[in-house]
Amino acid sequence: MAAGEEASTSRSLQETPTWAVATVCFVFISLSIIIEYLIHRISNWLKRRRKIALFDAVEKLKSVLMVLGFMSLILTVSRSFISKICIPNKVANSMLPCRKTLDSIRTTQDLGYDQIWSVHGLHERKLDDDENVSPEYCDSKGKTSLISEEGANQLSIFIFVLAAMQIVYTVLTMALGRAKMRRWKTWEKETRTVEYQAANDPNRFRITRQTTFAQRHINQCTDASILLWTKCFFQQFFNSVAKVDFLTLRHGFVATHLSVDSSFNFQKYIQRSLEDDFKIIVGISPFMWFLVVIFLLVDVHGWNVYLWVSFLPLTIVLIMGTKLQVILAKMAHRVEDQNSVIQGAPLVQPNDNFFWFNNPKFVLTLLHYTLFMNAFEVAFFVWVTTQYGIKSCYHENREIIAIRVVLAVTVQVICSYVTLPLYALVTQMGSNFKKAVLEEQTTNAIKQWHAGVKLKRKKQRLSSQAAADDFPENSTTISTVDSSSHQPPTLASFEIGSALEIQEAGPAMPTSVAVEIQMASMEKKLERGYRVI
Repeated sequence: MAAGEEASTSRSLQETPTWAVATVCFVFISLSIIIEYLIHRISNWLKRRRKIALFDAVEKLKSVLMVLGFMSLILTVSRSFISKICIPNKVANSMLPCRKTLDSIRTTQDLGYDQIWSVHGLHERKLDDDENVSPEYCDSKGKTSLISEEGANQLSIFIFVLAAMQIVYTVLTMALGRAKMRRWKTWEKETRTVEYQAANDPNRFRITRQTTFAQRHINQCTDASILLWTKCFFQQFFNSVAKVDFLTLRHGFVATHLSVDSSFNFQKYIQRSLEDDFKIIVGISPFMWFLVVIFLLVDVHGWNVYLWVSFLPLTIVLIMGTKLQVILAKMAHRVEDQNSVIQGAPLVQPNDNFFWFNNPKFVLTLLHYTLFMNAFEVAFFVWVTTQYGIKSCYHENREIIAIRVVLAVTVQVICSYVTLPLYALVTQMGSNFKKAVLEEQTTNAIKQWHAGVKLKRKKQRLSSQAAADDFPENSTTISTVDSSSHQPPTLASFEIGSALEIQEAGPAMPTSVAVEIQMASMEKKLERGYRVI
C-alpha cells in the first residue's frame, strides 16, 4: 500500500492526466500574468503622479525578480548534473549544519531503501529504479553527492525567500519611517506663519546657549567626547528628531544653499531624497549575494554564528543613530563657538566633515546592509520553519531562536522610527545638496533647455567654421567671436540676457518665482565652487 502510494507521487508527465498538467500550467500562467499586470499598473500610476524615483525603484525590483528567475532556472536545469558531482565521504561529513545522530549514514540499497537523517530520527524512503540516479551513481563509487536534487530545490526556495524578505523589509521600513515623519509637514507649514517669522526675527539678538536648539544639545556632559556619545546614545530613543531640530536644520540648509527669503519646501525635498534612496536600498548588490555565500558557509553546528550575526544589525543601527545625534550636537557646539550672541535663529553650517569618511552617503550604505542582514535573519527562520518544521535541527536551542526573532523585530522598529528619520534629516547637512532640491518638472525643463542650447551652439559653430573657410582673411575675428560664445554663461544671463535665444533653441524656461529662486541658488552654488549632486 505504501509502495503504491509512493509510486503514485513519483509519476512523470507521461503518466499524468492531461487535465492535471493543463490545470497546473493555467494556474501558474494566470498568476504570472496577474503579477506582471499589477507591476505595470503600479508603474503607470507612479508615472502619472510624477514619482520618478519610485518608478525607478519598481524597475529595480523588476531587475531583482529577473535575476531570481535566472538563478532558479539555472538551478533547475543543472541540479541533476550537480547531484552527480561526487566527493569523498570524509569531506561530505565535515562542517555539517546539524549534529549527526549516528556515527555513519549509509544507504541500504540492498533493501531498496534510502535512509535520511533529521532531528525526528530516521526516515526511510523507497527508491525508484528510474529516479534518484545520482545517489546510486556516487554510492557505486563509494562517495557522496555534492548536493542532492532535493537540496538544490530547497536552496532555490531559500534564495527566493531571501529576496522577497529584502523587498518586504525595505518597503516596510520606508513606510513606517515616512509615517513617523508625517508630522514634519505640519512643521514645514509653520514656517510660513507670522508667529514663526516673529520668533526668528533676524533683528532680534539672543544668547546662543539660551536658544532651544542649544539647550537641547549643549550641556556640561557634552564637553567630553565619551559623555557626548553616551548622552546621544540614549537621546536617540526619546524624541530622536525634535521640532527645533527640523526647523534649525531647515534654516541652515536654506541659508546655505538657497536665498534667505526662499519659500523652499524642505519637507518635500527630504521626501524626494528618500524616494531616490529607496531605489538604491530596495535592490541586492553582488557583494550582498557574496555575503549570503559566507553566511551559508559558516552555518556549522556548534559555532552559533547566526546568533552573533543577529547582533550585528542591532549594533550598526545603534551606532548610526548615536552618530547622527552626535552630528546635531557638534553643529550646536560649532554655532556656540562661532558666536556667543546670535541674530535670529541659530545658523548651522552644513559640512561633510561631520560624517564618516567625509561622505554622507556612507550612512545610506550602512543602512542598506543593515536591512539586508536583518532580512537574511528573518528569511532563514521562515525558510527553515517551512521546509523542515519548528522542531528541526536548526531550532534545537529554542532560546537562541527566540533571541534572534526578538532582535530582528527590535532592529525593524528602531530602524523605522529612530534611525531612518534621523538619517533623512541629518544627511541633508552635507556640503552638497542633492538633485532632489529641484522639482522633477523643473529638472526636466532645465535638461531640455540645456540640450536645445547645446544643439544651437553646435549649429553656430559649424556655420562659423564654414564662414571661416569661405573668408580666410576674417578667420581670426570669427574665431574670437566663436570662442567667446563657448564661455559658460551665468544663471543670471540665462534668466535675463538670453530669453530670445532660449525660445529659439528649445523649450522655454519656467518663469515662476520658485524656479527663479532655485536658479539663483544654483548660481550661488557655482560662485562658491560647489558641485550639485
